Amino acid sequence: VQLQASGGGLVQAGGSLRLSCAVSGLTISRRPMGWFRQAPGKEREFVAVITGSGRSTFYADSVKGRFAISRDDAKNSMYLQMNSLNPEDTAVYYCALDWNQYYSGNAEREFHYWGQGTQVTVSS
Repeated sequence: VQLQASGGGLVQAGGSLRLSCAVSGLTISRRPMGWFRQAPGKEREFVAVITGSGRSTFYADSVKGRFAISRDDAKNSMYLQMNSLNPEDTAVYYCALDWNQYYSGNAEREFHYWGQGTQVTVSS
């Protein structure tokens, strides 16, 4: 199973980016997926999760109202639309896939497969 995150880059504060996560080797259908991030010198933290049905989404308070997670099961892919970016959003962003076909929460331990990360840098 491979997860390929892409779409990161350098953007000015207030700008937008859209991250993508393409999955191969396992269908994402009915499986929860999430985004996490790790800023320099900090531990990796939860950003957003979408349930297997796609009907429910959950966000960290720091990104609520600015980020939107979505999925396209036909393309075996997940996305993160990031708007109103600020320098505190600078981090490596990781996509993750839960092997189970039910939502178990937002903790890292619930996700079995991880992408390699894509760098997002927001300049002030």
